[in-house]
Amino acid sequence: MAAPTGVTVRRLTAGALPTAAEGLGALLADAVDDGASVGFLAPLTIDRAAAYWSGLAPALADGTVTVWTAHADDGGGNNGKRHADDDGTGTGTSTGTSSGGRVIGTVQLRSETSPNGTHRAEVAKLLVHRDARGRGVARLLLTAAEECARDAGRTLLLLDTQTGSAAEHLYRSTGWTQVGTVPDYAADPAGVLRPTTFFRKTLGGPAGSD
Repeated sequence: MAAPTGVTVRRLTAGALPTAAEGLGALLADAVDDGASVGFLAPLTIDRAAAYWSGLAPALADGTVTVWTAHADDGGGNNGKRHADDDGTGTGTSTGTSSGGRVIGTVQLRSETSPNGTHRAEVAKLLVHRDARGRGVARLLLTAAEECARDAGRTLLLLDTQTGSAAEHLYRSTGWTQVGTVPDYAADPAGVLRPTTFFRKTLGGPAGSD
């Protein structure tokens, strides 16, 4: 699948989070308003959603959580690719909705920290704004998270999604294996309990070493 045109994926740092939080909050509020089961009930204000993102600062700083943001490029360039941040460190720091363009997607990689679980991580909060769907943004974000996990030596990834959601097709088409479904696992934004389907993916060596 060709990379989406006019989209850039950047890795977020704790230092850039205050600038990015509002744009990420708007993205999360959009997802909840559209019915996504991502841990929040409707109505979700942008301020409350932004506060959730701001609360990730310690985890971003210590590396237990990694976040990527997808931006709609204002003037083209670097289409469908990840790139270094403005200071050349190669971390791909997000700049919120300013010079990085409007935030249209995000994903998290949550690394397990227990001594017997450092081989695994969880993919979470894969979100794409309603008006940016169908362009391959979710696939680009998912690839970024998988490559980072592989490079960090994580060999097992886990995720879950509401049963019957459009995300199920994405996960199956990118090599994820369904583990099982739990009835009434989580409430949707309207407060109705829905089933959740769990997926796993086993990773090989670092990207390019297969």
